[in-house]
Amino acid sequence: MKITLKDGSSKEYGSPMRVIDIAADISEGLGRAACAGEIDGKVVDLRTVVEQDCALNILTANDKEGIRVVRHTASHVLAEAVKRLYTDAKLAIGPSIDTGFYYDFEHEPFTREDLDNLEAEMKKIIKEGNSLEKFTLSREEAIKFMEEKSEPYKVELIRDLPEDAVISFYSQGDFVDLCAGPHLMSTKGIKAFKLISSSGAYWRGNSDNKMLQRIYGTAFNKKEELADYLEYLENIKKRDHNKLGREMELFTTVDVIGQGLPLLMPKGTKMIQTMQRWIEDEEEKRGYMRTKTPLMAKKDLYVISDHWDHYKEGMFVLGDENDENAEVFALRPMTCPFQYYVYKQSQKSYRDLPCRYGETSTLFRNEDSGEMHGLTRVRQFTISEGHLVVRPDQVEEEFKGCVDLAKYCMTTLGLQDDVSYRLSLWDPNNQDHYLGNAELWDEVQDMMRTILNHIGIEYTEEEGEAAFYGPKLDIQAKNVYGKEDTMITIQLDMFLAERFDMTFVDKDGEKKRPYIIHRTSLGCYERTLAWLIEKYEGKFPTWLCPEQVRVLPISEKYEKYAQEVEEKLKENGVLATMDSRSEKIGFKIREARLAKLPYMLVVGQKEEEDKTVSVRSRFAGDEGVKSLEEFVEQICKEIRTKEIRKEEVQEESK
Repeated sequence: MKITLKDGSSKEYGSPMRVIDIAADISEGLGRAACAGEIDGKVVDLRTVVEQDCALNILTANDKEGIRVVRHTASHVLAEAVKRLYTDAKLAIGPSIDTGFYYDFEHEPFTREDLDNLEAEMKKIIKEGNSLEKFTLSREEAIKFMEEKSEPYKVELIRDLPEDAVISFYSQGDFVDLCAGPHLMSTKGIKAFKLISSSGAYWRGNSDNKMLQRIYGTAFNKKEELADYLEYLENIKKRDHNKLGREMELFTTVDVIGQGLPLLMPKGTKMIQTMQRWIEDEEEKRGYMRTKTPLMAKKDLYVISDHWDHYKEGMFVLGDENDENAEVFALRPMTCPFQYYVYKQSQKSYRDLPCRYGETSTLFRNEDSGEMHGLTRVRQFTISEGHLVVRPDQVEEEFKGCVDLAKYCMTTLGLQDDVSYRLSLWDPNNQDHYLGNAELWDEVQDMMRTILNHIGIEYTEEEGEAAFYGPKLDIQAKNVYGKEDTMITIQLDMFLAERFDMTFVDKDGEKKRPYIIHRTSLGCYERTLAWLIEKYEGKFPTWLCPEQVRVLPISEKYEKYAQEVEEKLKENGVLATMDSRSEKIGFKIREARLAKLPYMLVVGQKEEEDKTVSVRSRFAGDEGVKSLEEFVEQICKEIRTKEIRKEEVQEESK
C-alpha cells in the first residue's frame, strides 16, 4: 500500500501497519512525539491499522488536533482520579475543548482543595504510565457493562445510540470509560496539566436535568507553555468585567434582588446614559422616529406574534394561565409587536415608507440560572431597538443602512476590529419551530446573502440560529475567556406583517404587505458596557468616562482656585471633580491613576497666579502647564469628536 505524507513524499508497505508504527518508521523522534493520525482528512487513533492507499498526516502536540488528543486523555486521567478519591461519584462526559478539557460528575461541589488533591492523584496515574487500550462491545453488552459499574449517565448515552451500534471503550489499568477516542498510547504522554476551576453544569445543558459538577482543566506539551497559559489566565482575570466592573463601582448584584438583575451604580449609569443619548441623537439624524411602549402586554399580543408558541418559556408570565376568567400578561421580551401597532394607527402609502421606528427598550427574558454572568447574560436589560417597515424595493438599501449604523457605532467605540459576522439561518430539519415554509425561507435567506455580498462583508453561516420569523445577521464578539456573544443583530422578516395585518397602499392603489427589518444599532447597553470594560481594561475613551477630570489642589490654600477650575469644566459639560482631602499631592495623583482617570489637573500657587493648570494624563503622563482656556478647549474637542486617544509612555512604568 502507498502512504502519501504531508510533505508530498510517499512510503510503501507490503502489509497493514498501525499509524504509530508508520510514524516510528518515518523517524524515531516522530514516533515518540505522535499523538494521533489524520487519514484522508479524518483524525484517527494511533492504534488505527492502515490497510490501503491513503494520505496520512502524523499529528503531534504542536498541531491543533494533536493537542486536543492530549487534553482528551487528560480528561480520562481526571475521571480516574475522581473515581479513586470519591468512589461514589458518577461519570458523565469529558471532552477536550479549545482551551483544555472538562469532565462532568454527579458529586457534591468541588473545592480548590479538592482540585489540588485531584491534581496530585492525576500525577500518580500519569507516573504509573498505564497504556490506553481500546475495545468494543455491542450496544446490549455495553449497557450491561455500564449498569454493572453503576454509571447511569453512560447508560443513557449508550441507549441513545442505534441498536446495531458498536460501542467503543478505553481502559487504562483498572479504569474504563465509554469513549470514541482518539487517545494517547499511554498516560505518560501528558507532560504538563492544571485543573483550573469547578462549577455547576446541567446534564446535557438542560435546566430540567440534574445539576452536575464540572471540573475544567488544561494540558500542554511543555511546562513552559502551561506556565505561559496560566499567566495569561491571570491577566485576563484582571480584565474580566464581572470582576473589574465591580471594583470600579460600575455595577453590583444583590442576592435578595435576584440573579441576572444587576444594579448599575452611578458611574455605570452615567456611561450608559452617555451612550444612550449619543445613539438616540444619531438615530434621529438617520430618520428614526422614537416610540415609547409598555413594558408588558396581554397574552393576546404574543399569541398574534407567535411568541406565545415559540418563546413562552423565555418570558415572565403574570397571571394564572389556567384561569379562563383571568387576564394573563407577560413582561415583554421584545418591542416589535408594540411598534407594529404604532404603524397600524393610520393607513400608510408607498410614499410613507420606509417607516423607521427606534426605541430605548427595557426587555425581560427568563434566562436559565446557570447562564447568568455579570452584565453579559441578564434577565432585565435595555437595548437600542428599532424596526423598519419597508417596501420590497427598499429592503437592500435600508438593510445596508442598518449595517452602516452598526459599523459606525462600533467604530466610534473602537470595537470594530473585535467582531465577526454570522448569517444565522433556519434549521430545515426542524421546520415546526419557524413561521412560513421552505420556499419563503430560501427566498429571504438568498436575499440576505445577496445584500451581504453587495456590502462586501465576510461572514460565516450557521443553521438553526435564525429567529423563528426570519434569518439575521449577527455581529459576534468574544469575551476575555473566548466565549462568543451576539452584540448586534439585524434581521429580515417577511412573515409578521401578515400576522399583524400590516399593509401599505402601493402606486397601483392596491394594499400590499411590507417587509420588516428588526435591528439594534448598538445592541444591549449592559452587554456593551461589559464589552467596553474588557476591551479597555477600565481605561475608557475620555468621552465615555464617568469622571473625566480630577482637579488636585496641592494644599487647602489653593482649594478656591481648584473649585474655579472645576466649575469652569462643568460649565463646558466636562465631568469633573475636585479632591479636597488633606492628603499629599503624590497620594492624590496615585489615587487618580488607580481610578483610571483620563486627566488630572494639579493646581498650586503658580497655577493660581497665572490661571493655568498642570496637566497629567494617563495617555502621556506629564503634559506640562497649559492655560485653563487651552485645556478646556482641548478636552471639549476630544469629547465632542469622541476621539480615542492612544496611550503613550505612562508614568506608572517609569
